[in-house]
Amino acid sequence: MPFDLITIPCLSDNYAYLLRDHASGEVAVIDVPEAGPIAAELTARGWTLSQVWITHHHWDHVDGLADLLADHPARVVGAAADADRLPKLDLAVSEGDTVTLGALTAVIFDVSGHTINHIAYYVPQANAVFTADSLMALGCGRLFEGTPDQMWSSMQKLMALPADTTICSGHEYTASNAKFALTVDPDNTALISRSNDITAAREKGVPTVPSLLSTELETNPFLRAADPGIRATLGMPNATDAEVFAEIRKRKDHF
Repeated sequence: MPFDLITIPCLSDNYAYLLRDHASGEVAVIDVPEAGPIAAELTARGWTLSQVWITHHHWDHVDGLADLLADHPARVVGAAADADRLPKLDLAVSEGDTVTLGALTAVIFDVSGHTINHIAYYVPQANAVFTADSLMALGCGRLFEGTPDQMWSSMQKLMALPADTTICSGHEYTASNAKFALTVDPDNTALISRSNDITAAREKGVPTVPSLLSTELETNPFLRAADPGIRATLGMPNATDAEVFAEIRKRKDHF
């Protein structure tokens, strides 16, 4: 199914995304850290904004919304359970609900952990999921509100998606995430190779997101709690996956 997926750098290290359905010409933007770069991309491409999909309430994902809507009016979608902390919503959604963008359909996942009521938008026709600060390239979001168990549950939902799913996360944190990942998974040859590629990409100013779920499953320690090598490094051979995940998150917080 024809579509366009555009990654837009915003602020110092955020990303927004434009998703356009060819059949209808409808366009959604996922998160609005700032209006300028998104408006410039819409203008350059001659696209009309149809929808805004918000993942969570943090300022660096919504601060540009009012300015963007002033010149590009669109329907705003966000989590029903977080409506009191989000900008005014035109459509409030919960896990299992769907949002239609022309011929594309986004399925809503509750991926609480970074915040409570953080949501992700999975678009199977585009093989893409917009995860913002839940699952990230070589990482996951810091637990500002949720518990390790909640975030591990969220990771499991995303891990169950098809391996060729594109993970559209919200920040350019991959280089620092790679340095940490190597401390808990030092013998992972795929991780070592990816870390080298990330260094080369960032030296050229090339974004390291989106990424593929298959790559994350091979290299992202937050998805690899069952791995014997990581468990040995952590000294947790008999712990539950959730306990191993919690320890990895704790170590990253102090890295």
